[in-house]
Amino acid sequence: MEALKALHTRVSSPRLTGEVTETQLHNIFRAALRAPDHALLRPWRFLLIQDESREKLGEVFIRAALKKAPDLTPTELARIRAKPLRAPLIIAAIARVTEHPSVPEIEQLISCGAAVQNMMLAAYAQGVGAMWRTGVMAYDRMVQEDLGLEDNEQIIGYLYLGQIPGKSRVFRELDIDEFFQVWTGD
Repeated sequence: MEALKALHTRVSSPRLTGEVTETQLHNIFRAALRAPDHALLRPWRFLLIQDESREKLGEVFIRAALKKAPDLTPTELARIRAKPLRAPLIIAAIARVTEHPSVPEIEQLISCGAAVQNMMLAAYAQGVGAMWRTGVMAYDRMVQEDLGLEDNEQIIGYLYLGQIPGKSRVFRELDIDEFFQVWTGD
């Protein structure tokens, strides 16, 4: 797929099945490492969660949820436990912030976000479905600790990857003039 076509037509896929090939993954990983990166800090790292590790992540989510709300119903617990099972592969994108005299924290966080966007585009260009998810389980410190994050790290999101069952959604084109204006300084 041409780069502009991927940029203009990419959509998220909430439910994914099947497998992502090693070649597809390699291309996705390479795309992440080309994200803008002021001072070449490489302010990111990624955890691959697949196979039975997805079920283990579901149990991590359950422990975190019960710590905050011990009276969750069995239905609510089942829904939380099933979240990591929505795709065959999840990549936890982790921003690793370091002190730097000319690169503030926000730039490092955005750089990690750009790496995730690059991965989504590389996936889409290869016919692989992707969904970037965050939510409370991305920001929960207990989840972060269970995943081995250090104090200077935070989860930017979980990138769910797999094959799209059926057709992709199609969205209407947005009006460019609604979002882009010329600034004249007057």
